[in-house]
Amino acid sequence: MNCRSEVLEVTVEARQVEEAMLALLHTILLHRSTGKFHYKKEGTYSIGTVGTLDFDCDFIDFTFVRVSSEELDRVIRKAVSEFKDALSNSGSDGMGQISLEFYQKKKSRWPFSDECIPWEVWSIKVNVVNLANEQERQICREKVGEKLGEKVINVVEVINRHEYLPKMPTQSEVDNVFDTSLKDVQPYLYKITYQITDSLGTSVSTTMRRLIKDTLAL
Repeated sequence: MNCRSEVLEVTVEARQVEEAMLALLHTILLHRSTGKFHYKKEGTYSIGTVGTLDFDCDFIDFTFVRVSSEELDRVIRKAVSEFKDALSNSGSDGMGQISLEFYQKKKSRWPFSDECIPWEVWSIKVNVVNLANEQERQICREKVGEKLGEKVINVVEVINRHEYLPKMPTQSEVDNVFDTSLKDVQPYLYKITYQITDSLGTSVSTTMRRLIKDTLAL
């Protein structure tokens, strides 16, 4: 099986990291989740609905739609919070990457553990920049909102392609494909990981500053 790989990149100030990551991860998981399966008998089941809600960002001019499951939101927020703290501890300027990997399990014979086979990986590269004053921060607030809107459209376009998805499992195999631990939603099996780079390339910082200065000049 070939694993699809998609890369997104955003440049934000430190206080925007959490909301930008939540917006993108929630958008992806919204389209990679189903309602809970309710099996009547083997091979026959119904699928529950997936509730959604709008989330307004505080530090970015942006509103995104997410699955309304509070359980799923807590899991994502915990991972994003750890990533944000690691970025913060790396210094005032930094670069990091948070990845969302979808996989399915392949049962192995005892005594070996199940094999986890990735089928789609989303990598979000994050560049953190420092801004000089409140005017620059306000412009960044608007620009990051615009860029996030473009990224969300990109995510939806990619997901709407007719690419590989694990086939719908039988009741006995549902845990090999979906995370069934949540009571109100059923995402495909996934894991969130991150890595931090110590320093930010000057080209990224310069590009953001040029964008802000060009806006100030208008």
